[in-house]
Amino acid sequence: MAWLNRGFKATLGSMRRAVIVLSVIGVGIAGYLTWVHYGHLSVVCLSGGGGCEKVQSSDYAELAGIPVALLGLLGYVGILGSTLLLPADEGKLASAFLALVGFGFSMYLTWAELFRIHAICQWCVASATIMTALMVLTLVRLLHYEAPRTSASPESATAHSATDAPAAISNR
Repeated sequence: MAWLNRGFKATLGSMRRAVIVLSVIGVGIAGYLTWVHYGHLSVVCLSGGGGCEKVQSSDYAELAGIPVALLGLLGYVGILGSTLLLPADEGKLASAFLALVGFGFSMYLTWAELFRIHAICQWCVASATIMTALMVLTLVRLLHYEAPRTSASPESATAHSATDAPAAISNR
């Protein structure tokens, strides 16, 4: 059974690395869109059709005067920073919270693209996909339960063999 636990711990380490890699890619996408916004540049949209320009120039491109690309950038940096800099439990909680908020906001923006703007931005779809993957990974990391390690000393309240039982009872 110990081999299973070691395998799952290795998987959790891989998930942490995946969170870091996806966060860096998200920083790149959101950073690019923030740069395009503040530089008053045309966004490069490989699929053509002007979907990216239409989305970037819509009323949904800003929230209370703040570009949603900047909000995304802050979210990705927050997930990356909490994964790298905070202690394990606090980092897991913070990154899961930020990814959940980012996922919800991405779903709202995807709804706006489909039903209000009537255009799709490939950068927004890529960001929403990354945020969805981050939400899943960070929640799995957060919800993974690690059983506390028990002491094998005779002072513990649990008997480990028939000869330990009298000592464990007398030490209570």
